[in-house]
Amino acid sequence: MAQDIERHDTDILILGTGGAGLFAALHAQQAAPEGSKITIAVKGLIGKCGCTRMVQGGYNVALGGGDTVERHFMDTIEGGKWLPNQDMAWRLCEQAVVRIRELENEIGCFFDRNPDGTLHQKAFAGQTADRTVHKGDLTGIEIINRLMEQVLSRPVEKLQEHRAVGLIPTKDGSALAGVLMIDMHTGGFRFVRAKTVLMATGGGPSMYKYHTPSGDKTMDGLAMALRAGLPLRDMEMVQFHPTGLLAGEHSRMTGTVLEEGLRGAGGQLLNGAGQRFMFDYDAKGERATRDVVSRGIYAEMRKSNDPKQVGMFISMAHLGPDNVRAKFKGMVKRCEDSGFDLAGGLVEVVPTAHYFMGGVVVDVDTRTALEGLYVAGEDAGGAHGSNRLGGNGVANSTVYGGIAGDVMGRDIRTMPALRDPDEDVLAAEYARARHPLTQPPDLVQPLRNRLQEAMWEDVGVMRDAAGMTRGLDRVQAIRADLLNVGVAADNLAFNLTWHDWLNMASLCEVSEVIAKAGLARENSRGAHYREDFPAPGDLTASYYTVAQQIEGRVSVTRQDVDFNIVRPGDTILPEGEPETLVAAQ
Repeated sequence: MAQDIERHDTDILILGTGGAGLFAALHAQQAAPEGSKITIAVKGLIGKCGCTRMVQGGYNVALGGGDTVERHFMDTIEGGKWLPNQDMAWRLCEQAVVRIRELENEIGCFFDRNPDGTLHQKAFAGQTADRTVHKGDLTGIEIINRLMEQVLSRPVEKLQEHRAVGLIPTKDGSALAGVLMIDMHTGGFRFVRAKTVLMATGGGPSMYKYHTPSGDKTMDGLAMALRAGLPLRDMEMVQFHPTGLLAGEHSRMTGTVLEEGLRGAGGQLLNGAGQRFMFDYDAKGERATRDVVSRGIYAEMRKSNDPKQVGMFISMAHLGPDNVRAKFKGMVKRCEDSGFDLAGGLVEVVPTAHYFMGGVVVDVDTRTALEGLYVAGEDAGGAHGSNRLGGNGVANSTVYGGIAGDVMGRDIRTMPALRDPDEDVLAAEYARARHPLTQPPDLVQPLRNRLQEAMWEDVGVMRDAAGMTRGLDRVQAIRADLLNVGVAADNLAFNLTWHDWLNMASLCEVSEVIAKAGLARENSRGAHYREDFPAPGDLTASYYTVAQQIEGRVSVTRQDVDFNIVRPGDTILPEGEPETLVAAQ
């Protein structure tokens, strides 16, 4: 085996080139000692894959005009139903102000502005101020294109189309030695040693029938962390965006998001009879948080007895078709491409798996329990609790990506040597990745279809113990069947069927944990809604779930939320008083 793995060394290795990974690369170059080698590796192409590029809505930041960091923080805590790590949430809100200036003044992003030259900020659900900075409704493309230009111009080693398949520790398990990868160009294996590794591979809950991430976003980072024995928190918390475009079973566009700004601007949700229904579920109507609106739409879907209608409808025509076309050019064009008139007609929508609040347990400096491993972006848990506010995602990635780069650059100054790997773990991960090459060839896609149906039906928008138990059994059966599915091994260069198999393996591993964490949370918070436990429970006794795999078995425990900044019942001080929180007693 050893002779089949190419060995490669670097100082700082960054997995993923979304907002977190690219920001980390830029900051690490500034913070690391002169002469340090920085390497970025990505499953696809730099700047052309990942979820940051797909961000439509915008970037949450408190820039005055009545808004404050404290208000942003409180919206984040309350939106997350008091489950967020408060230190992480505070740092997110505080540093977003710094990062938006960096994006403009150093990275070169152009955002929409008001006539007076200030940044335009639009309304997003669940927030007490209009704080979402944007570039039309294609904000992510602007951010990622500028970051890509900056990184491509720097002396950073680039391993494109390199898939990470295993985190390899040292022999004593105390630290990370490096990462095993597949060079997709050749199908060969490469082990990259590094003093520090950032995992910023993104989430991507594409194990659901309706999902927004591209098909190659398959939770690989969390699956690797799980096998490495790292604790993962809030794994039951899958965010469903309420308005996924329902283009039909035949279309790969199904599930693609129609951004939250549509509802923020006054868009209305209608049932099959043309009636608004969201005020039946929440006093804020269509501007309630994503979890509430998703459940409202899903409840209406269950009431419908029209076999030709799957989802509900969004209507913007009352705002004036020309106005809608001017404000939401990207959204209007996307709907036109799918045969719908967003500006003047109705567009069918469905809740779609969009973002994953759960992730690896980290501290506010992105460090994990494994020395040498750092996690930022959607791979990291804690900042959002049970519900991410729209606009907080790209802010989280860029804020914590920059922090990770700074911290890794400083930390390698005290790490004099690269670490040797546990060759047994390396061999096991190598064998695991090659397993399908040893089985009779068969089709992977039918298993993925089965997984998506199981998770949508049993571990989806609304849950109960019977459903999640059934879903867990279905996932475990699919995972067992996957082991008997093989891939032709005659040519491993860009063997996409092989990578489809590896994608499925990651999705199955994480799906099992989602179901187990869901069963462990016997109340309803944010994205996790149990019809058999509909009450949220005592907010002052809030806990988060922690899942960990030890010797192949996943266990889920609970840990109390640390209300170290603010407690349930505390609020921001009244207007006119100092901009500070009523701190926990």
